[in-house]
Amino acid sequence: MDINKLKVLFTEDEIQRRIKELSEEMNKFYKGEEVYAICVLKGAVMFATDLVKNLNMPLKMEFIRLSSYNGGTTTSGKVNAVDISLPDLNNKNVLIIEDIVDTGLTAKFLLDFMNCNFHTKSTKFCSLLDKKIKRVTEVEPDYYGFEVDDKFLVGYGLDYDGYYRNLRYIGYADKF
Repeated sequence: MDINKLKVLFTEDEIQRRIKELSEEMNKFYKGEEVYAICVLKGAVMFATDLVKNLNMPLKMEFIRLSSYNGGTTTSGKVNAVDISLPDLNNKNVLIIEDIVDTGLTAKFLLDFMNCNFHTKSTKFCSLLDKKIKRVTEVEPDYYGFEVDDKFLVGYGLDYDGYYRNLRYIGYADKF
């Protein structure tokens, strides 16, 4: 993929403005209570770090690794839990932070995992991007930054075969 052929979908300023709006909603919901923010690596790391900087409560960050793309441009349909070790989250407020919800399979996997292993005080799911057009589950994020069409997106944590995560914007190319 040629970086010069990427089209900008969301600028850095648009992303940061939306993150501030999301954090305001979350600050109202949590009202200063402790939160465990769980970042789904690797795609959500940029979003998660910018989001938590705007949250005004005691907060612990945890990181898990899941995979469903395996280097391609479409999901494999199977969620692979690469590393999902977490501390005791019983009676804790949990905020799962993901880069994109498309089919919803990863979100469903994570929410089912949380429900089977912990009795949290609250579990909220936040995704930077929501690709409703691809949804095959009933799962919807509690918070999301932007609704997107059926394009393969890169930048701001989203990658193509490990590249382009470092872009400050979210873009797409007509062809890969």
